[in-house]
Amino acid sequence: MSNVTSADGTPIAFTRVGQGPAVILVDGALSHRAQSINADLATALAGRGFTVYTYDRRGRGESGDTAPYAPEREVEDLAAIASVADGPIRLYGTSSGAAVALAAAESEVPIERLALYEPPFIVDDTRPAIPADYVRTLNELTAADRRAEAVRYFMRRGVGLPGAVVAMMRFMPAWPKLKAVAHTLPYDVAFVSPYEHGKPYPAGTWGSVKVPTLVMDGGKSPAWIRNAARSLAELLPTAEHRTLEGQTHIVKAAALAPVLEGFFR
Repeated sequence: MSNVTSADGTPIAFTRVGQGPAVILVDGALSHRAQSINADLATALAGRGFTVYTYDRRGRGESGDTAPYAPEREVEDLAAIASVADGPIRLYGTSSGAAVALAAAESEVPIERLALYEPPFIVDDTRPAIPADYVRTLNELTAADRRAEAVRYFMRRGVGLPGAVVAMMRFMPAWPKLKAVAHTLPYDVAFVSPYEHGKPYPAGTWGSVKVPTLVMDGGKSPAWIRNAARSLAELLPTAEHRTLEGQTHIVKAAALAPVLEGFFR
């Protein structure tokens, strides 16, 4: 494990594995290196000849969390990781991490190729949009340190899980770990909530993202998130779309790694 200092002085912890072209993996909500579906992906890509960087987004794991928060700080964090990598960056983001990756692609981070898996945008009526007071409510819950309530609210109204499923989550072994990083939920929401209102992407959104981009979804994922992925691929000027058959939002490294290898080469 190593550390790099972001532009505002925040230490960002990262791990580097493998040897070859540089790939940075960006986690989604409630994830960091110690509890991430990207951990297996990093190992798989390293075995396929890449140098893979995984990192703890600010406020999580072993990274710092300098106040006040702003989405721009997370782009700076990613730029700091890119600064220690050799050569142009291949960037992969999953879920809300895909939205972070898109924001980085709009900045001056030296990205050569961009891969996105199921950014959780809501662009049609195939599921309810987030409530009008969603962002305010989540901010209030986290500010009051009501972590369990914040996670449940996020899972129910943000992710769209059924109430019965959310009620059972407190009995899962991972529940304490989810609560431990609940204070970072507003960070993810800042990136995705503008595009969760059940409306098409505004014209020109991410129009400056000109790098070759692969937008993916899982064949077993809900219609709303698959529709958002396809619409995003149509919106971005140099994007292609691919469905990984048999996959859900929790995509398996064995299915994803060969697709990324082919795209990143």
